[in-house]
Amino acid sequence: MRYLIHTLTGLVLVSAVMAADKPSRADSAALIEKSRQKALAYARSLPDFLCTEEISRYKSGAAAGTRMPLGGGVVITDPAPHWLPLDKLTVSVSYFQQHEVHELKLWNGKPTERKFDSSDLGVTSTGEFGGILASIFDPASQTSFRWESWKDVPSRTLAVYAYEVKQGHSNYYVERGRPGNTHRVIVGFRGTLEIDRDTGEVIRLDHVADHIPSEPDFKAVTEVDYDVMEVAGNRYLLPVSSQTRLDRKTGAFKEESDFRDYRKFEVGSKMEFGVDK
Repeated sequence: MRYLIHTLTGLVLVSAVMAADKPSRADSAALIEKSRQKALAYARSLPDFLCTEEISRYKSGAAAGTRMPLGGGVVITDPAPHWLPLDKLTVSVSYFQQHEVHELKLWNGKPTERKFDSSDLGVTSTGEFGGILASIFDPASQTSFRWESWKDVPSRTLAVYAYEVKQGHSNYYVERGRPGNTHRVIVGFRGTLEIDRDTGEVIRLDHVADHIPSEPDFKAVTEVDYDVMEVAGNRYLLPVSSQTRLDRKTGAFKEESDFRDYRKFEVGSKMEFGVDK
């Protein structure tokens, strides 16, 4: 019993220390403002560059939470979808004069004439190179921020914030439908940011959109991780991976992206892509 008492006392002391570390309202607002300035200047700060995006896509016939009969009157709830490989995309990403262009090069390892943004290709995502950050920190979005915790990672201390953008101030959209018959819905979104306490840079973010009146079972979640990468001898904070997941009543979809081979964009730049044999 004595051990239990000491353990509980230790928990109380740890909680007290963590509570004392909570930033003041003024310090919290100052860090958000520093991060806002960094985010809004992010696109302008990047050099012109090329990189390769490798995308793996998966589908599921049943979303998480599906009730599965086992027989004999026993029913369980499946906590996660069973992912089945759908396809792989190799995309050339060029960033030139603050605009990103995605060009599909290989589909399942073979050259293709399909366009990255064509509706018949299925679900794709963009915005990792500043678009998502701008939508969160744009003053017109009237984003609300709430400090949640500190997080220690190698060489950094991160401040974790929850945020929310209401639909009336959002520019985030979900486009649905079949080729030739698509419609776009503006939705609000929310999520978390992991911000470097010293620099104000966003190291990781996620955002969730799940309030679509016409489709209440719909949920879209995107996560992006950033790291320092070298381009033409200089170091920049750039996306290294992202994941987008869509959940619907009829099933689920997941897209996992890795960004690699960053290099300087120059007039006449060309990227070669091998073909799977």
